[in-house]
Amino acid sequence: MAKVKVGIIFGGSSEEHPVSVKSAQEVAKHLDTEKYEPFWIGITRRGAWLLCDGPGPDWETGRCRPVVLSPDRDVHGLLVLDQGRYETISLDVVLPVLHGKLGEDGATQGLLELSGIPYVGCDIQSSALCMDKSLTYTVARSAGIATPRFWTVAANECVDPDHLTYPVFVKPARSGSSFGVSKVSSKEELRDAVEVARRYDSKVLVEEAVVGSEIGCAILGNELDLLAGEVDQIALTHGFFKIHQESDPESGSENSTVTVPADIPAESRALVQATAKTVYRALGCRGLSRVDMFLTPDGTVVLNEVNTLPGLTSYSRYPRMMAAAGVSLAEVIDRVVALALVGRPNE
Repeated sequence: MAKVKVGIIFGGSSEEHPVSVKSAQEVAKHLDTEKYEPFWIGITRRGAWLLCDGPGPDWETGRCRPVVLSPDRDVHGLLVLDQGRYETISLDVVLPVLHGKLGEDGATQGLLELSGIPYVGCDIQSSALCMDKSLTYTVARSAGIATPRFWTVAANECVDPDHLTYPVFVKPARSGSSFGVSKVSSKEELRDAVEVARRYDSKVLVEEAVVGSEIGCAILGNELDLLAGEVDQIALTHGFFKIHQESDPESGSENSTVTVPADIPAESRALVQATAKTVYRALGCRGLSRVDMFLTPDGTVVLNEVNTLPGLTSYSRYPRMMAAAGVSLAEVIDRVVALALVGRPNE
């Protein structure tokens, strides 16, 4: 049987570039090369696309060739520049291993739609919805899901610090991995926190602090056929969860411990998994996503955010939750590729 030709895109020009490279390295360890012929497409921080041998630590300095993903459906794959000539490489499917802006927000998905190549994960609309936390909350509320109270602050707006009850969290509306996020305990800290968030996005979210446990649920599948991983739980000594910004996350976090399965009652676990599925469907997610939530002392589940291309590093939450449910990363890859290859609605 012929191998499936899979283009694996990693890197990117967002602040989450290093996390994406680490995710791709983990995918490389678990990809079944008896089934798949991988084509590794690395995007540099400056936005250059390179066809390389793999996502190793020095991938940019290795044997690489400039490459573009053709939007021409007759090509259905890659155009590789080699000694002044273009070589074409057809692809059966694309696996984006990208996080943050231009990878997880619908931009890459739009290019893939133009190309006509099946791809893993959410489509343009759901990617854009989930990337913008204010839109995520608006849609989730319409589906009956509890969210924190929040206020959006546009680029030319100010927020009145006297109208807030502290603490609050200030965050870029469209960013990930806690970049630009600040916990604000008093009104004197608010202005600086907004400016920090604006380094990553012109649209800023001010969000009430939710009293409760931070929990998450990995979801895999399409529409009604969804698999929920084990629920995890984050315990913090101080601050907020930001492991991807730490100096040595592979050795553990400086301020957090993640427990899988979460130490919560069985009925709470079932509610968290059911809520995650409801959020996933309401936002139109496909393939895979990680739904982050809070569990309050009275048993209410409150949405935090949705990650449509969750981290797949050795210390990431999504693969750990799936592994606890008996699904290895190799099997996750098999399943999401299979879901992409069966087609999308209205195609």
